Amino acid sequence: MRPLLNKSVQTIEISGIRKFFNMVTDEKNVTSLTIGQPDFHTPDHVKEAAKYALDQNKTVYTHNAGIPELRRAISSYYENSYGLDYYPDSEIIVTTGASQAIDITLRTILNAGDEVILPAPIYPGYEPLIRLAGAQVVYVDTTGDNFKLTKETLRQHITENTKCVVLPYPSNPTGASFTKEEFQQLVPELRKRNIFVLADEIYSELVYDRKHISIAGFKGMKDKTIIINGLSKSHAMTGFRIGYALAPSWLAKEMLKVHQYNVSCASSISQYAALEALTNGSNDPSAMRDAYVKRRDYVYERLQSMGLQVNLPDGAFYFFPQFDQLGLSSFQLGLDLVRKGKVALVPGDAFSPIGEGYMRLSYAYDMKTIREGLDRLEVFLTDLKA
Repeated sequence: MRPLLNKSVQTIEISGIRKFFNMVTDEKNVTSLTIGQPDFHTPDHVKEAAKYALDQNKTVYTHNAGIPELRRAISSYYENSYGLDYYPDSEIIVTTGASQAIDITLRTILNAGDEVILPAPIYPGYEPLIRLAGAQVVYVDTTGDNFKLTKETLRQHITENTKCVVLPYPSNPTGASFTKEEFQQLVPELRKRNIFVLADEIYSELVYDRKHISIAGFKGMKDKTIIINGLSKSHAMTGFRIGYALAPSWLAKEMLKVHQYNVSCASSISQYAALEALTNGSNDPSAMRDAYVKRRDYVYERLQSMGLQVNLPDGAFYFFPQFDQLGLSSFQLGLDLVRKGKVALVPGDAFSPIGEGYMRLSYAYDMKTIREGLDRLEVFLTDLKA
């Protein structure tokens, strides 16, 4: 029966992050700096809102696009935070996590033979969805440009088949983010072409030394941009599975069809929790962001003291140090770190072949865990060079 399966499904694999995590999960006494999930608890007032929604029997289907109150709250949030206006009734879709928002976007805009440009290293969740939609992935090597797409590298990879460019900033796995000046260089190349931009802004509340800037705010870009965001990272609500997509009404109308037949609607209870987060929790990300900055600065100093080449992240909660001088593949280094060094990082090739020679380190952990993990990494490197 196996030959009868969808060939596209058979050719994709589970995420390299999860594959590695599953391989080493039974190892004992390992300090893990792998998972990209806030170590903070969901704010109490958000949890109480979820409980209240249950008590009020808010356990039925909602509007396919999400409860109107939540869509209005999302609209207000983007207007107040980033100066962008999106109509709650026609330009906002509440989804089952940001991943589902990405899925319905790609399935709506892509046809067989289309190409999607991915600035790599990049989160591995895009490529399988692109391939399942019958399109092709075009990786752009950003390692020489501080892990950011530039107008020059964009020009080199655009073809007549290019349908979309993904801009996942702040970036998982590198923590890179765009400045206003960098966007001003890139935008003219995108504005003059009939190409969609998928702007994954899930880490927008975790930008440290400046405010997040959305590419949709630049002249001529809103009508071709789909913004992806959610509550998972900003409010430590990963398990609630609430994301959303912002798009021009003519496009959101088509995306809603895919969403409707995919999940009908996002969880009603989670939607009411998200409503509370956006309505009364605007300051919730601040304490988390302050803690992440302290962790980031500590990790940066430690990695530099180990002699590793590493960029200071602008946002998110990841470092992506280079290890290619050790003469080991990223995957083998990852295994050795776990089995000999008793510390787990994610091999860089999980984030496309361009990530080979790097490792991702998450600092979404308490300082005790981070310190212990870095101590073990330092001992491992010292022993390896001895």
